[in-house]
Amino acid sequence: EVQLVESGGGLVQTGGSLRLSCAASGFTFDDYSIAWFRQASGKDREGIACIEHYDGTTLYLDSVKGRFTMSSDNAKNMVYLQMNGLTPEDTAVYYCVADPVVPGSAFIGPLDGRYLEVWGQGTVVTVSS
Repeated sequence: EVQLVESGGGLVQTGGSLRLSCAASGFTFDDYSIAWFRQASGKDREGIACIEHYDGTTLYLDSVKGRFTMSSDNAKNMVYLQMNGLTPEDTAVYYCVADPVVPGSAFIGPLDGRYLEVWGQGTVVTVSS
């Protein structure tokens, strides 16, 4: 069974940091591009960071570039999202997402109804002002 399980969300003050983790099972990163999405209250889900499965390139949404870093440990089938300089605008449910067909670059930006194969259950990040 293909599965993603996120952890690491929580409450943090403005300017603080969090590290999200995502445990993947049932597939390998060689075959799937993997990404982090988030959904703030009342807004569409948006892709904020991804890793291309064919060359390991990381891509970021402009609003998180320079503050968030996505990484992977292929041996452990884990991906991470290090989030620094958090602001209340980063408050959202964060999802780990994987797809075997969609290229990494296509993950970035609003989901806009697109189908992506594998979603985790989400982890809540709340940034207080």
